[in-house]
Amino acid sequence: MRTLVLILALAASAALAQPTAEQTLSAVVAVSAKIQPGARSTATLGAQRRGSGALIRDEYVLTIGYLVLEAAAVEVTSSAGRTVPATVAAYDHVSGFGLLKLLAPSGGTPLALGDSAALGEREPAMVISAPAREGANIVRVASRRPFSGGWEYMLDSAIFTYPAVPDWSGAPLIGASGELLGIGSLIVADAEGKGAESPGNMFVPIDLLKPILPELIANGRRKAPPRPWLGVNTDELRGHLFVSRLSPEGPAERAGLRVDDIVLAVAGQEVATLADFYTKLWSRGAAGVDVPVRVLRGAQVRNLTVRSVDRMQYYRGSTTQ
Repeated sequence: MRTLVLILALAASAALAQPTAEQTLSAVVAVSAKIQPGARSTATLGAQRRGSGALIRDEYVLTIGYLVLEAAAVEVTSSAGRTVPATVAAYDHVSGFGLLKLLAPSGGTPLALGDSAALGEREPAMVISAPAREGANIVRVASRRPFSGGWEYMLDSAIFTYPAVPDWSGAPLIGASGELLGIGSLIVADAEGKGAESPGNMFVPIDLLKPILPELIANGRRKAPPRPWLGVNTDELRGHLFVSRLSPEGPAERAGLRVDDIVLAVAGQEVATLADFYTKLWSRGAAGVDVPVRVLRGAQVRNLTVRSVDRMQYYRGSTTQ
């Protein structure tokens, strides 16, 4: 009942009545994934993962990809309590979206894809986490700004909302007319930006899905050549990039990078921020290209060459397909 009241209140504030609250609720599902034994992502993401997703077509659910990376089995549960199996139809590492294909009808009404670029700062929206009838929250957009994650991930214009929603993983961000605007990815301490203490969430804008959705459905990935991936996590601190983690047996580890190295340059070009690092890395070409990296290790400067790979070649493909 609380969710219905919140949906109706948000719709009323925009003088909109469609779709109905029940239709919006029916599109929100719980996602449960059991990960393959020996999966490389288990160490950081766990072997059992739970979150939310949104029905965007009769057979397809959109969620955040890390929930289903290297999955052995996936189940989707509707707000009415109906549980159906699903396969991992696609995982797009560039955006972070995961796409599931249902093996039986969920009984829900798909959400329309909204215009996330039009969502401005301070505007209200709704986050509905599964189970939908217990997890609705009215939020406001705290900021729209670029986001760089230490795991070789970057968005040009992420959506940051406040207050923080605790069950954010894969949760849909829904606009006043019931349209899907984003998918929950992270909880953050600085939703307002500029170093302000403002706990909130980061959502991946739905506009990133629109041009690639047909490719994801047809091919399981976008058609564009995969970006070069090094398998290195870096933290941006005091104007320096510190290596905080290396993917075991990944390209960077094989090339000799170590935790606590400071990344100074890529292909002779200095880098001081994650955005600098990724821009210069991805400009080298497609996955498979050699990437010269200069690092500071203790008091010594070292030059290493990392043979990049397609990130999908490193992780095990889902066995649900």
